[in-house]
Amino acid sequence: MEKVVIDNVELVLAHPVTVKSDWIGQIEPMRQIQACWIVLDESDFPLTPRVIGHPGIGKTTLAIAAARSRGQDVYIMQCTSDTRPEDLLVTPVLSDQGKISYHASPLLTAAIKGGIAILDEGNRMSEKSWASLAGLFDTRRMVESVAAGITVTAHKEFRAAVTMNEDSSTFEIPDYIMSRLQPGIKIPFPGREDEMKILSYSLPFSSGQILDMCVDYLQRAHDLELPYSVRDGINIIRYALKMKECGKSEDVEGLFGKAVTQILGEGSMDLDKMAQTRRMSGIDLTSMSLGDYFFSDDEDLNPDLDGDDDGEDDDDEPLIPGMDWGGGIKNG
Repeated sequence: MEKVVIDNVELVLAHPVTVKSDWIGQIEPMRQIQACWIVLDESDFPLTPRVIGHPGIGKTTLAIAAARSRGQDVYIMQCTSDTRPEDLLVTPVLSDQGKISYHASPLLTAAIKGGIAILDEGNRMSEKSWASLAGLFDTRRMVESVAAGITVTAHKEFRAAVTMNEDSSTFEIPDYIMSRLQPGIKIPFPGREDEMKILSYSLPFSSGQILDMCVDYLQRAHDLELPYSVRDGINIIRYALKMKECGKSEDVEGLFGKAVTQILGEGSMDLDKMAQTRRMSGIDLTSMSLGDYFFSDDEDLNPDLDGDDDGEDDDDEPLIPGMDWGGGIKNG
């Protein structure tokens, strides 16, 4: 265990992650994270980006790969609704001899050692916890631990990124924190070629037949704006192959269908019906503009004449919404 002494308080430091994470395809998100961490001058400071996307799309993998490209240690802090301010900094631990030792979190260890911290699923954390980090992510670059009674000034090489899921089980992060977590880097679903490369890399023991079936399924799901990700595809293929290994007599297509149903739920093989159900349940209503509730797309009074649901008339909007694989991604 590595230890340091700050303000006469001994801290036990956390260990960096050692997992191998390679990023395949979609060069633009990687370039954007790397740009955030560049310092242009002695008076400049790195940015702390938000990496945004659906669960399982590879946000953490991207952040780890970007950190590895800088040759720095990577520390991951898993955020939950129960994360307390001191969980993010220093935790007092009572030993069997009755002595208290102070353990630095992965985030604080990165700040001390000059590593890169990834706050995973940051929008699951409450405002109270975020408030304790405000000084670390602005020009002060320092943070105070009440439990240990110390103030830590971040190493000049310290960098950070926050991953955020796009789902309903998250907190709304207050504006004064969001202003410190900029810019937002959105990761779209990969195109067919990239998705095939990711699945082939992750499942080198898989046959081409089931890989093709899975990519076809996922690409159709992306077209219908269903939240099925590469991670789902990997789990589907692994489960189907394991069932086959256990002596299931069905053909690959049958095993694939069973795996999809058991992993994604009943009816998930019928993607068109799943998309219709989501629309009818109102899941996508928040993306509608006000005019959509009163006017059809072709009515002159509809403020969203271009039909892209953003309330603006963009003459250069691509013919197929969301298809921007070659030119980068749209920041949010």
